[in-house]
Amino acid sequence: MTITNISTYLVRPRWGFVKVETSDGLTGWGEAVIEGKAATVLACVEEMRDYLIGADPMRIEDIWSTLYRAGFYRGGPILMSAISGIDQALWDIKGKHFNAPVYQLMGGPCRDRMRVYSWIGGDRPSDVAQAAKERQAAGFTAIKMNGTEELQFVDSYEKIDEVLERVASIREAVGKYFGIAVDFHGRVHKPMAKILAKKLEEFDPMFLEEPVLCENMEDFKEIAAACNVPIATGERLFSRYDFKRLFQTGGVDIIQPDLSHAGGITEVKKIAAMAEAYDIALAPHCPLGPIALSACLQADATCYNAFIQEQSMGIHYNEFHEPLDYILNKEDLTFHDGFVDLPKRPGLGVEVNEALVLEESAEPHSWKNPVWRHRDGSVAEW
Repeated sequence: MTITNISTYLVRPRWGFVKVETSDGLTGWGEAVIEGKAATVLACVEEMRDYLIGADPMRIEDIWSTLYRAGFYRGGPILMSAISGIDQALWDIKGKHFNAPVYQLMGGPCRDRMRVYSWIGGDRPSDVAQAAKERQAAGFTAIKMNGTEELQFVDSYEKIDEVLERVASIREAVGKYFGIAVDFHGRVHKPMAKILAKKLEEFDPMFLEEPVLCENMEDFKEIAAACNVPIATGERLFSRYDFKRLFQTGGVDIIQPDLSHAGGITEVKKIAAMAEAYDIALAPHCPLGPIALSACLQADATCYNAFIQEQSMGIHYNEFHEPLDYILNKEDLTFHDGFVDLPKRPGLGVEVNEALVLEESAEPHSWKNPVWRHRDGSVAEW
């Protein structure tokens, strides 16, 4: 069996899909995207076509190493996201070849189902208490929200109080033991992050996400010392070598590699194993489509330290289409009591709605995140 064709598709709201075809008639799907640079990532996939056509799709490790190492320059969001989508598609083919879910080819599952959380609130969070109650009524046991709007390096305590009021309203609405994750989204710098982390402690958050950007990972230890709340990060790290520095620096309790950014199933499995050796939990980042979510669940199934999974159904980014629109077997990605069952179908476990993919890709999206500015006119972190 050899790879005979690679196809790429830009589909709304902001995703990029990859289809790998083989001489045996098996096809695999992957999700290769950096939000806001989807076309660039898919161009990278196309650029690697020469390495792929004629290759044996069963040799995933060899193909992965070729794509990563043969180009001399390596790492970074574009290359690693392109590899991620190809890797997912190759695992999809391998699972279909053996008529088994991917996780069965990686030692079998260590759990039967995976806990998931739901997004609320939008970019500038509002009406969060009501939204949290609605998610609780739908069976979820945890939510995540953006904690802040834009913040200067040193900003006003009024903005701090606004964050505290939002989180307090959620805690009052959903009770003491419902999970609340607060995402700083890299919008906060160390001076304000320490204050926020300490003051949020009283509301018992499930975790604080990206209190500062990973480019300032040496600050995590100082922020962790300021509060008794788990610290999470990792969506903007792209390989085990990036995570190695994070583990050595310390201060983080939960890692959030994205299986469409950090080298796919092959690489994230290795990252998760490294994290377990440091007693660090895994909660894969996934505000993306159904292929990416299914890839996450394959890794979650076999990683002992995985404890909760992000998913994007109902997230504020999803204009025009929701993840389930792009698959035909919607029933396999439904949630019950805050959990999702592991995929049972061969490969990644999704039957892609190719008609919709082709329709959407005929008019490719060009999604970009908003550009925010502070009151003084300088660019703010989004």
